Amino acid sequence: MERTISFRLNGKPTSVTTDDERMLLWVLRSDLSLTGSKFGCGEGLCGACTVIVGQQAVRSCITPVKDVAGKAVMTIEGLGQSGLHAVQQAFIAHSAFQCGFCTPGMLLTACALLLKSPHPTREQISAHMEDNLCRCGAHPRILDAIQEVAATAKGGE
Repeated sequence: MERTISFRLNGKPTSVTTDDERMLLWVLRSDLSLTGSKFGCGEGLCGACTVIVGQQAVRSCITPVKDVAGKAVMTIEGLGQSGLHAVQQAFIAHSAFQCGFCTPGMLLTACALLLKSPHPTREQISAHMEDNLCRCGAHPRILDAIQEVAATAKGGE
């Protein structure tokens, strides 16, 4: 059913009129020109489309836009709006990306973890990031980057 859905997007009020069953990923990419969230598997398995809704990492490719009505949504474009976020800085410092396709989803999944648990153990980080896939094999460096941020208590900021 087509209707107007209102939510906060990267800190700003946003409204779209669309089929309320349409997936959030396509609203972000096609209607709002925010292409940082990537289409990977289309089934919520790879994590390339991850955004933060409230403080939860959400797979936007399987999330109907109606599910974010009245909520706060953060995309990679909204992360670190006033300069690089601590997790972005750590990813750079640790070369925690190669091709970069998975990076937006990895960053937002890591930020969601650190919002809930500012000082996770390496095992907790590994378990939380397990479902975000990186074909380049950067997982050890990704874990190192997240662990560095967790150690400095800046994870959720």
